[in-house]
Amino acid sequence: MIRMKTEPISRTGPEITWFTKYYEHDGMLRAYANRAMFLAILFGVISLGSLGFAIYVRIQPPTIIRVDKDGNAMVVGASSGRDPAAKLAGLLSAEAAESAASNSAAPTDLEGRAVLRRFLQHYLSYTPDSATRNLAESLNMMTANMRKLTMDKLRDYDTVGKIQQDQIISDFRIRSIERSKDAPWSYVVFGVKEVHRIKNGTEVTDRIIGQYNLRLAEERRTELNPSGLLVADYSEQQMVGDRDNSLLQRSDLDK
Repeated sequence: MIRMKTEPISRTGPEITWFTKYYEHDGMLRAYANRAMFLAILFGVISLGSLGFAIYVRIQPPTIIRVDKDGNAMVVGASSGRDPAAKLAGLLSAEAAESAASNSAAPTDLEGRAVLRRFLQHYLSYTPDSATRNLAESLNMMTANMRKLTMDKLRDYDTVGKIQQDQIISDFRIRSIERSKDAPWSYVVFGVKEVHRIKNGTEVTDRIIGQYNLRLAEERRTELNPSGLLVADYSEQQMVGDRDNSLLQRSDLDK
């Protein structure tokens, strides 16, 4: 068995000097006590201030803002124009007036032509990769009943599946847009559509000159539809068309 031998510590001087002085311990305790007392007083002042502010807010009379049918807001019982509630009512009145003015403004013919052009470019121009995205964007520009009817037709004819299976590429170019006098927001669009597909290793191109009849409907202007116009009716009629499936394809070098 191995025993550990501890060397005795040699201390010189009286035994009372071996310990820490008593006033050092007392000073540390007093410092901790003073710090705790300061924090307690600080938190107490904050609590009393919060309680006083809550009581002040609760005893204030409620702010009543009345908005009339024209969108003008006013504070009931406001005494002066310096009242914050009156300033808030003024801001609400200006905002309401601006919103009412923007919603009441009728769409212009230029906005209608822009909607038609964007719709036809998405609905009639596509590639196998962009067909789903383009058709979805064009469907979002239709009214609810028109969207449902078009989706049913696309689903019945499996239009997207045929486009991807036959690798169909469609390119549509608008020639003219004329406003019809038969019904409000009715337009007649003339355009050329070129459809390219591959059959048995040979490219077949259909060039179709068509007439497209569209009718728009007005709705409330929103952030998603700033023009306030939706496509409510759509039909197309082929006027002239030919097919080019010759082995000799056009090339820029032949020009």
